[in-house]
Amino acid sequence: MLRVAVVGSGPGGCYTAQNLVQLDPEVRVDVLDRLPCPYGLVRYGVAPDHEKIKSLQSSLRAVLEHDRVRFLGGVRVGGPGGLPVARLRELYDAVVYCVGAAADRRLGIPGEELPGSWSATEFVSWYSAHPDAADTGFVRGVRSAVVIGVGNVAVDVTRMLVRGPGELRPTDMPQAALDALAASGVAEVHMVGRRGPSQARFTTKELRELGGLPGTEVSVDAEELALDPGCADPAALPAAQRRNVEALRGWAADPSGRTTAPVRRIRLRFFLRPVELLARDGRVGAVRFERTAPDGYGGVTGTGRFETVQAELVLRSVGYRGVPLEGLPFDAASGTVPHRQGRVLREGVTSPGEYVAGWIKRGPTGVIGTNRPCAKETVTSLLTDAPALVRDERGDPLPELRAAGIEPVPWRGWLAIERAEAELGARLGRGVVKLADWDALLTAARTA
Repeated sequence: MLRVAVVGSGPGGCYTAQNLVQLDPEVRVDVLDRLPCPYGLVRYGVAPDHEKIKSLQSSLRAVLEHDRVRFLGGVRVGGPGGLPVARLRELYDAVVYCVGAAADRRLGIPGEELPGSWSATEFVSWYSAHPDAADTGFVRGVRSAVVIGVGNVAVDVTRMLVRGPGELRPTDMPQAALDALAASGVAEVHMVGRRGPSQARFTTKELRELGGLPGTEVSVDAEELALDPGCADPAALPAAQRRNVEALRGWAADPSGRTTAPVRRIRLRFFLRPVELLARDGRVGAVRFERTAPDGYGGVTGTGRFETVQAELVLRSVGYRGVPLEGLPFDAASGTVPHRQGRVLREGVTSPGEYVAGWIKRGPTGVIGTNRPCAKETVTSLLTDAPALVRDERGDPLPELRAAGIEPVPWRGWLAIERAEAELGARLGRGVVKLADWDALLTAARTA
């Protein structure tokens, strides 16, 4: 019987476990997660008002409730206080690391460390109730915000900044974040990309949601659209980019929200590259941009012309990045673990019994569904190697974990957290409301 540890319970980890039990009728899979809650970015990275995407938890739940899959939350692997990678490998026939890409890319410009400058990842973690997130007063005293990036995460955080409390109250957003956003005075958000509209990475569905926000005007600078050769003949663009350009051209001609006096404004800007965050009263006060222009090769070049946008909050949304896990090889250039068809490579040689799947394998690319073929490739490699990995004398690793001082949160502990969140929501007159700190999560889990 093959025993496999899958480290990480997000989509990559769950699809890996699913493929294992589907392709091997006897395998036993333990899905380990540092947090007491499963689902990874589906729980902690999807905007709270996106119920359809969050409903993917149901399919991931079915995997974790399979009779040959066991969820073990609260298990840290690698790093200070964590179970060493080498010890984990001793406890299981094989280990698949699905630890995602936990860090964010940086701008590398002066002023990036000023108070009021954050990654979108930090902001998303806060309003998604990640237990490691800190309430840093993101929106306190903010009238104008700049979101740097034009992907779906940038659209999400822009939307969260301008949504009214009545629209957020039915979501599972933690109460403290809801209260802070309800009291916020954010009146204007600039979402800015260094390249043109036809190269933006948001999806049209996400983009158009901005136009349906009550009391919010969305505008686009027609001159910036005109700079993009792709906007001159949208019919020549791939379908996804064409739909984006058509939506943007509509707002350039007629800003949404014009029929009523808008309470808030979203300005979508293009061909602007951030070069410096400017301080005022010891924190961010403005962003200095350089105007860019198409270079004829799909990129942009600086023009030497500059523009300053006032902002008390700057959120950079320029991509995720993998981080090293102590005990595993790591390629700093790509932010991934070196591998061949999912098999971990140590100094160019396959490391028996060690595998990767998800973003730590391929980088932060694709959508949630992209993890399915990625996981299947890795599992195919693992099952091909299985005859050389299985040891008949290997027993249940759980007693060994407990002997090492690790008391995992079992699936019933997670179910107890779910009940506590439902009870909290009922007390607050809302639906389910997430618990937002370690103590509350672990206290709830112990009631199981």
